[in-house]
Amino acid sequence: MGTFTILLGGELVRTPRLERQIEGSRVIAADGGIGHARMLGVVPELWVGDFDSVPANLPDDLAAVPRKIFPAEKDMTDGELAIAEALQRGATNLVLAGAFGGRRADHAFLHLALGLRLAEAGTNILLTSGAQEGVPILPGKAGFDYAEGTLFSVQGFSDLTGLTVTGAKWPLDRVEVAFGSSLTISNEVKGRLEIALERGRALLLAHPYPLPES
Repeated sequence: MGTFTILLGGELVRTPRLERQIEGSRVIAADGGIGHARMLGVVPELWVGDFDSVPANLPDDLAAVPRKIFPAEKDMTDGELAIAEALQRGATNLVLAGAFGGRRADHAFLHLALGLRLAEAGTNILLTSGAQEGVPILPGKAGFDYAEGTLFSVQGFSDLTGLTVTGAKWPLDRVEVAFGSSLTISNEVKGRLEIALERGRALLLAHPYPLPES
């Protein structure tokens, strides 16, 4: 299966879990996302965007990455362009690294919505900052390998019908969750986390590496 890591411009920390998730994957950088490559010890095969957010003092190997340049006035973000390139190259699994945070809340929200759309089209999606992960939840059942005590939320992107959560401090059994409800915010893993959904769309947002409070 073709796994690609897309380097986006949001927050990213290197963790052992993230290293395992991107190991052996092909890498494409979206504009300023190239700045994460040195920290991760990777060299992208392609660098796309309008190049308005290029980090200063890139090492020679990153500065030499082949570029696909787009105009600043375009109808897709640099991140979506990078994802499109990965799909054209055969991606079936995408790790969107740097999908959260950053200077633009609109871009961060887009990554969440885009992740859901791609999942509905059949692509396996993981959104990550290293410390926080997002996984699309669509009708069906899925299991997760998070450690005991991991904080997680199920963020609905529609009304949810028949949501079941097991392996959690606060389990749920085929509940209805209205769009915008806070019912499924701030739960904790207790055992093996499994989530089933009959109808709707949501994101599992988990914190496997909680950052220390400042």
